[in-house]
Amino acid sequence: MHHDLLIPEAIDSFDFKERFAALENIAGLLAASMPENADDIINPAAGGVNMHIHSFYSYNSMGYSPSHVALACRQHGLYAAALCDFDVLDGLEEFLAAGQMLGLRTAVHLETRAFLKEYVQVEINSPGEPGVTYIMGAGFGSLPPDGSNAMKTLNLFRQQANLRNRALVGRINGRLPEISIDYNADVMPLSPGGCPTERHIVQAYRAKAQAVFTKLEQLSVYWSKLLNKNAGEMTALLADPPAMDDKIRSLLAKNGGIGYVRPDDKTFPAVDDFIDWVLSCEAIPMATWLDGASAGEGDMLKMLECLQAKGAGALNIIPDRNHNIKSENERRLKIRKLDDVIVAARKLHFPINIGTEMNKKGQPFVDDPGCGALARYQSDFLRGANIMVGQTVLSRYAGFSYCGKPAADEFNGDVNRKNVFFESAGKLPPISAEESLRLKQMGLENAFHFIADSAAGGKWRF
Repeated sequence: MHHDLLIPEAIDSFDFKERFAALENIAGLLAASMPENADDIINPAAGGVNMHIHSFYSYNSMGYSPSHVALACRQHGLYAAALCDFDVLDGLEEFLAAGQMLGLRTAVHLETRAFLKEYVQVEINSPGEPGVTYIMGAGFGSLPPDGSNAMKTLNLFRQQANLRNRALVGRINGRLPEISIDYNADVMPLSPGGCPTERHIVQAYRAKAQAVFTKLEQLSVYWSKLLNKNAGEMTALLADPPAMDDKIRSLLAKNGGIGYVRPDDKTFPAVDDFIDWVLSCEAIPMATWLDGASAGEGDMLKMLECLQAKGAGALNIIPDRNHNIKSENERRLKIRKLDDVIVAARKLHFPINIGTEMNKKGQPFVDDPGCGALARYQSDFLRGANIMVGQTVLSRYAGFSYCGKPAADEFNGDVNRKNVFFESAGKLPPISAEESLRLKQMGLENAFHFIADSAAGGKWRF
């Protein structure tokens, strides 16, 4: 299901009022083109899920706002979707509200990098950086209250990211003064929330080089020396901006690059501290997996058990990295590793969260859950998506979090029963803004019983 509606540029405006007004307008047109039983025909087999999509609050390859992400998901007929930005929750309320407007099941996650002391000498899933792991908080029901310790910590993530970025730019400028950039003037404006990423920095340096070397031949010569490419290779790279950005990012920011310094336990927050923060926000601490190629990911059951002991309760996977591969031998190897990590997650009863990120051009908008490489995992992926949506609904309206004490008391350690309950809540049809208001007005306890009764019957009892 794909609706080819004219999307106004305003939907990606950095001004929230402008983009949300654009969304309201197009949502009306979309609703008019949908059959009354639209939710009945948007199903996992047809549309799949994408529970890991970045917006322009971190980096989206298309420059999509949270509103545009939600709209694109609805246009593609997705069953459920989740926003996931680096170090910020700036898009949370917007994305959840957009989901209500569009009739889309939604969740909101946060991703960062953290230092895992138990693996200090071992590469995990941040290539070339021993001890550093990508890690997530999943299913945030709301922003932390203003002035709370949780909000102060969230603000600290943004500040730490900016300090790392400024230091990186300072080192690169010192080595490449001919294309030096001003962080405040050239990088900060690229991110509406004031939390740019390495990819924004790369964009700024590429733009500065184009401004300095105005002739294509000059630009080609400049980059060819830095990238050690011949004229033909540079011509191909300059005609392929995503590939060029990858090369520049490796040159400037990655292990061995001009601005790279090896991180230590002070560069990123400790995994233990991040997990404690996620739990304080009534969200789910979520481990991540890259592709199984590193020493740290060589025994994922061991790593997941380590993270589970700290409070983690779910696993994020990007399947596209393991099956959308040209080399058949490499593809077979990575699919075997994918199978291994899913077996480990099943053993620990971890819900599995999947997505394609959409922070690099060329990534598919959604995985095909019925393709040969993924069909046998389809029920795992759908269950994970429903649990994330159920967590969002129950945490937001009933104060009942997957990893919280009320759930621990309710299910008394029976994770299977807990998973079934949160999954059933996630299966409920997407709620409207009016229904959201009614749930809020019920109060936490009444809302919990209402959601539980609705989930047991398979439909809302409004």
